[in-house]
Amino acid sequence: MITGMTPDRLVPFQSLCNFRDLGGYATADGRTTRWRTLYRADSLGRLSGEADRRRFAELGIGTVIDLRYPWEIAAAGRLPATDGVTWLNLSIEHRTYDQSQIDPDLDPWRYLADRYAEVAADGTAELRRAVETIAAADAPVVFHCASGKDRTGLLAALVLALLDVPVETIAADFALTELATRALRERWLAEHPGRELRWPGYGRAPATIIRLFLADLAAAHGSVHEYAATRLQLDDGVLAALRARLLMSS
Repeated sequence: MITGMTPDRLVPFQSLCNFRDLGGYATADGRTTRWRTLYRADSLGRLSGEADRRRFAELGIGTVIDLRYPWEIAAAGRLPATDGVTWLNLSIEHRTYDQSQIDPDLDPWRYLADRYAEVAADGTAELRRAVETIAAADAPVVFHCASGKDRTGLLAALVLALLDVPVETIAADFALTELATRALRERWLAEHPGRELRWPGYGRAPATIIRLFLADLAAAHGSVHEYAATRLQLDDGVLAALRARLLMSS
């Protein structure tokens, strides 16, 4: 079992493969992230079937943050309008690339960390609103992209770092997507008949990627907190609300 996985962390759906609870992680000051309050997922546009819709409703989610491009949503769908659920499209990535066609000769984890750095540089307005939305929510929140790996992993890492969850724990959470790698690859192959999956690392999420990204962010800005203050322009009140919302005493 991968570090950080518990029976409650992976939320099972028939139509989704990477829906997870961000609760139960210890912070540097001895507190713990709150269960059943913040979730990360693969595309909720895939949510289908009566059992899955009932399972989603049972989570009591009040806000869905969709991190995909508008053209992805138009092509692949979004969570259907649902009573009591606010849906936001905050497209944090501004420079598109095709992961299936990454050059196999590149260092793949360095390559992806560099793409994450672009998102952190370009998507400041969207990232700021995502954090503000999570901090102000009065019901559980879920955020997602297409696979629940890269854009979703970046936002999860940022939120956990702002809560002072240790880097190794953040990296372990990121790497839990490895449990979904096979399903993500099979999904791509089924949806792209006749196309070659050129990059052998497609669907992978080793902890190295997020370690590189967080180290680069700290090197460029002094710390993740400094990045949040100077680039995202998140004020102390938002960060205090985020901590109050997502942390509890152990």
